[in-house]
Amino acid sequence: MPVPVITQLLADGFDSIPYLWPVLKTLPWLIGLYLVKAYFEGARNGSERNMHGKVVMVTGGTSGIGEAVVRELATRGAQIVLLTQHALSDFFIVEYIDELRKETQNHLITAEQVDLASLHSVRTFATKWIDNAPPRRLDMVILCANTLTPAGNDIASTPGEGVEANWMVNYLANFHLLSILSPALRAQPPDRDVRIVFGTCASYMGGDLLHITASALSFTKQPKKTVNGKPISQSTTHAPSKFSPSNAHATSKLALTTFALAFQKHLSAYERPDKMPMNTKVLLVDPGLSRTPGTRRWLTFGSLIGLALYLLLYPFWWLVLKSPLGGAQSFLYAAMEERFTRSGGGLLIKECGERSFGRKEVVENEEAQKQLWEYSEKMVQEAEKRGKEYRIEMKRKGEEAKEEQEAEEEVKGYKEKNGKKEGSRRSRKAG
Repeated sequence: MPVPVITQLLADGFDSIPYLWPVLKTLPWLIGLYLVKAYFEGARNGSERNMHGKVVMVTGGTSGIGEAVVRELATRGAQIVLLTQHALSDFFIVEYIDELRKETQNHLITAEQVDLASLHSVRTFATKWIDNAPPRRLDMVILCANTLTPAGNDIASTPGEGVEANWMVNYLANFHLLSILSPALRAQPPDRDVRIVFGTCASYMGGDLLHITASALSFTKQPKKTVNGKPISQSTTHAPSKFSPSNAHATSKLALTTFALAFQKHLSAYERPDKMPMNTKVLLVDPGLSRTPGTRRWLTFGSLIGLALYLLLYPFWWLVLKSPLGGAQSFLYAAMEERFTRSGGGLLIKECGERSFGRKEVVENEEAQKQLWEYSEKMVQEAEKRGKEYRIEMKRKGEEAKEEQEAEEEVKGYKEKNGKKEGSRRSRKAG
């Protein structure tokens, strides 16, 4: 077809071809739109790796970026273990796994119920995993789960354990999970390339850990500030900012980044019985802003009006935000890039390339890492204690409600058996 058109163009001129001028005028705009979209979509993963037989544990793998990561790794033959808050009999998770298996031609996709908003649920799963003998194979842990309380909404806490939701899901649950799984990670054979991939974001640079690591940060050099010629104290200069949903999310991500680097040191310091070098690598991934449910909730402030504005401006968001698959590229790069097999871990990946950390005075401060670890351990103990008391109380109330219901049914059955109902005697007298 192009040959006759070109022949006609040369023979009869531009005017002989219908709609040619409108097409030529529109073409530069379409090319420009494509280039802008390609720019905002970010870098593409060019690394490939044989994933057949590799066991990959994933949190947040049922939506957004996590779903795209799971789909791509399953397509390459990885055995996926989804950690999901849904019950395994839930219609959604059953349909989701069935669909994944059909689309990827991979039947090695399973799920385990783990509610990251409950430390008890995390402990139940992780303890069951490490109690297996010999240790179960585990090649990779990918932590994609994330939550964010929109601005203008009240701060929410997890039921029973009383931990702020952003802190729990984004950080403390991951700390608890990996702390328990640590023996299973260290027990993997020395020739196995084991990777732990943390999902973080640039918001961690606005986080605030001074209520945890104030003494640690006092070791770092801070600029002296004065007011009316009088120096301001260190604590006043670096006082924690007012607590808010955005601050809670940023602080949870800062804690996660700090813990990730500390966990790499924790694993590297382990001396294997076979004297072989430790083979577990920690990698942090910043996927950038993508069109995920979490980003949509943040942009809409969790309100119907915000959702209406989001839908109205959707062409703009489509242009400047990555697709979930685009956001997954850096995760796939961290999972499959060959050179990470030989690296020492503790790296930040963004746009499929290595980047340097911000807030180094916090995230790379060994004293800050130590204090955060100790604080987190203590917090887990206290929260689990509150959670246990809450479950006991709920069980007691449930038993009491059940006893009351049984008593009511027994009284009702007795009355029906004797042919008497409340008010019947008085009715007969009145008659």
